[in-house]
Amino acid sequence: MNEKPEQQPNDPGEKKSSLVEKIQELGQTNVPEMEASNIHCLVVIGQIEGHMQLPPQNKTTKYEHIIPQLVAAEQNSKIEGLLIILNTVGGDVEAGLAISEMIASMSKPSVTLVLGGGHSIGVPIATASDYSYIAETATMTIHPIRLTGMVIGVPQTFEYLDKMQERVIRFVTAHSDISEEKFKELMFSKGNLTRDIGTNVIGVDAVDCGLINEVGGIGKAMKKLNQLIEGYKQGEIMQ
Repeated sequence: MNEKPEQQPNDPGEKKSSLVEKIQELGQTNVPEMEASNIHCLVVIGQIEGHMQLPPQNKTTKYEHIIPQLVAAEQNSKIEGLLIILNTVGGDVEAGLAISEMIASMSKPSVTLVLGGGHSIGVPIATASDYSYIAETATMTIHPIRLTGMVIGVPQTFEYLDKMQERVIRFVTAHSDISEEKFKELMFSKGNLTRDIGTNVIGVDAVDCGLINEVGGIGKAMKKLNQLIEGYKQGEIMQ
């Protein structure tokens, strides 16, 4: 009885199957590889998913996937810097704050770049890094937090929401150049959003109010991160 020979890794059928998978998943035959890169790129897209699982049609960023990546980047000696790219509508407040605190507490240099949108709880994540950029056409929506699910009509419910909101305000004002008064003014503004209370700031407006450091794209963000990495290395040598 003849045994069927094992399929070799360089088999044409396997190569074809791999190529088809790449086209189906990425829409292209190949992607640029970042071999031995000293920068870890973290992407926060769609809705930030917290303790509750969102419907399958929602594009989400799960905080249980992000936090282990941040821990691994902090521990890995080959990783010298962190680039966070944001295009998010917001999501779970506690999950967003957890990601923000993790980024802010990292010892390695970090830069955030807002592309498309960094709305709602995406605002603290955008300000959590050492330096932040926003694309000229990108937007950030600042509005009061809201509570989903069962609401009990007692004063404690309002107090809980108020305390949670204060956590967001304290974090953003501590990690950016915006004042508490200005941030609250944007958060509770009327007339700017047709179906909500708050403000939508676009590109340069986010920089002018002190929320984001600079208008720029991926080139500027990478250049700044490399500068921060070099400064961090020199600081270590001096110590």
